Amino acid sequence: DHYLQWQSQKVILLEPKHFNVSGTVLIYVPQLSTIFPAWVRFHSNVLICVSSPLPEPKHHRYKCGLSAPCPQKHLAFRIVSGAANIIGPKICLEDKILVSSVNNNVGRGLNIALVNGVSGDLLDTKSFDMWAGDVTDLLKYLLPLHEGTLVFVASFDDPATKLNDEARRLFEELGSTAVKELTFRDSWVFLGAKGIENKSPFEQRMKNSKNSNKYEGWPESLEMDGCVPLRSPSEG
Repeated sequence: DHYLQWQSQKVILLEPKHFNVSGTVLIYVPQLSTIFPAWVRFHSNVLICVSSPLPEPKHHRYKCGLSAPCPQKHLAFRIVSGAANIIGPKICLEDKILVSSVNNNVGRGLNIALVNGVSGDLLDTKSFDMWAGDVTDLLKYLLPLHEGTLVFVASFDDPATKLNDEARRLFEELGSTAVKELTFRDSWVFLGAKGIENKSPFEQRMKNSKNSNKYEGWPESLEMDGCVPLRSPSEG
């Protein structure tokens, strides 16, 4: 005859594999988890070992929604440009929202966050209207930046109409390659630094084109994330 000894909550028979063990047929059901066997003995030569179901995998959440953690002495960031003239941009650093509509610190044009490149501390946030504003305000903001200051930029609506050659040159000195071609209602996200030696790897631009625009009159929003290294104190 047969008997059943319960050591798990459930017996599940799925895709069993058969093994011969000393003349005994062992049916093992693998489920990639710690095995809590329930033994079923039929007559004298059949054993069934059943494992418990695999628990649901845990989904890790990393800073600013990154898919993996940043290395030591790096800052996790995410920059999202505005969508048309409706949804404002967002700048996240180390899981803290620096710029957003919820924070009530976004505006049409260029939205900028300044961050200390050594400590990672927020220094300031400000928006500059590039449609009806005065580009002089932007120049006065960028010219006195200290060496090593990180500059986060997210566009909203129109980032370029009032940009002049001097303003574009300042962004190029921060590491931008796209700013020289930035035009009316383009989408733009950028992370640069004062005193950067090479061009920044953190930049995206989506051209305003009626043939490819996602919204009527505007291209789609851009989203960029990554890990930016901190400067050592000796670098300033």
